[in-house]
Amino acid sequence: MDPKEQVSYLRTPRAIREQCGVIFECAMEGGSQHFRLRIDKLPQAVDYVVAITKAAYPTGEIPYHSRWRHFAAGGVDRIKQLDDKLQGQAPELICQAKMELAMISVLLDAGAGPKWQYKEAATGNVYARSEGLAVATFDMFMEGYFSSDPDDPFRVDPAGLRAVGKRELQAGFQVSADNPMAGFDGRWTLMNKIAAAIISHKKHFGEFEQRLGGLFDYLVAQSANAKLPARKILLAVLDSLGTIWPGRAIVAGVNLGDCWKHSALASTGPGGGYVPFHKLSQWLTYSLCEPLEECGLEITDIDELTGLPEYRNGGLFLDLGIIEPKDPKLTSEPHKPDEEAIIEWRALTVILLDQLADAIRENLGKSALDLPLAKILQGGTWSAGRKLAEQRRPGGAPPIMIQSDGTVF
Repeated sequence: MDPKEQVSYLRTPRAIREQCGVIFECAMEGGSQHFRLRIDKLPQAVDYVVAITKAAYPTGEIPYHSRWRHFAAGGVDRIKQLDDKLQGQAPELICQAKMELAMISVLLDAGAGPKWQYKEAATGNVYARSEGLAVATFDMFMEGYFSSDPDDPFRVDPAGLRAVGKRELQAGFQVSADNPMAGFDGRWTLMNKIAAAIISHKKHFGEFEQRLGGLFDYLVAQSANAKLPARKILLAVLDSLGTIWPGRAIVAGVNLGDCWKHSALASTGPGGGYVPFHKLSQWLTYSLCEPLEECGLEITDIDELTGLPEYRNGGLFLDLGIIEPKDPKLTSEPHKPDEEAIIEWRALTVILLDQLADAIRENLGKSALDLPLAKILQGGTWSAGRKLAEQRRPGGAPPIMIQSDGTVF
């Protein structure tokens, strides 16, 4: 396959499912070196996730799995605080600001490790992991951390990002020797790369007034009759921000991002031996749907996106015995994201989430339109994975430890 065509393929949700599907079939046939699959245990996961979902959303009204849920940590309506500040502005400017909050928060979201926590000044509440990162980035956004314009603090622009030094970012995240954050240096480097991406991608972020929220105008132009397919949001995210990911494979001069080689995949196939996941990019896509919908766009075909292959969803299947490690060392030693065992765990998670979603819909008598995957994740699988982790390991650690650089998970 032509390298450019290969890159285009690897940036599609179809490629994620197809390449993960090859690894899944290999494991089903007993060909995995690392895991066994116990599909007979999937009904246990269905019952567990349905129970978690009904407890959390008794009315059946489930929102998308997105960053916006974390901004409500502790029952605090932080978005109303932002809405109050933005009151009176044009709808498109409000959408830009909200997109920027979601984008910078998601891009800085990768696992912070079990020791880090964040104390919210306004409430005194202490948060860790994803909620801690969300509240910390919300506070920084509200303080104008990422804006170069003192009169317009609720924005993210290149000069604002570059003005944040390491000490300022450490202060924002409350990082210290006693409160270490996994992948902190990677996050700080990432901010500078985001600034460079905004400047170099004028088509996406604006020709004259370049800001992260400039992606709004680009996405509106990609819509037709106020309808925008979710895959177009994902492609825009991958095209415009693909350069920010460190240490990734390069094909045809393009950074593939969250895309990894696995020996079960033929190098001559359409994916060239790579399995794509685009976890953070899909997480960001889910998180952009809501502000875009608030501004009048209808997001269509959201189920083309895949489940998110991270340690909560993946941990659900490991902790329930649906994915069984063949070697006990897998769960006792830390691993790097590019190790085949981790790639395989993630690939199996993607396919199992689709299977689980179908079974949950059948259990609840819902269609995919009524209960898309984005809502099952929220209802849902992520919370179930976290609850199992909290029950089984100190601090709710995942069943397999991953050495994060702050940009993958």
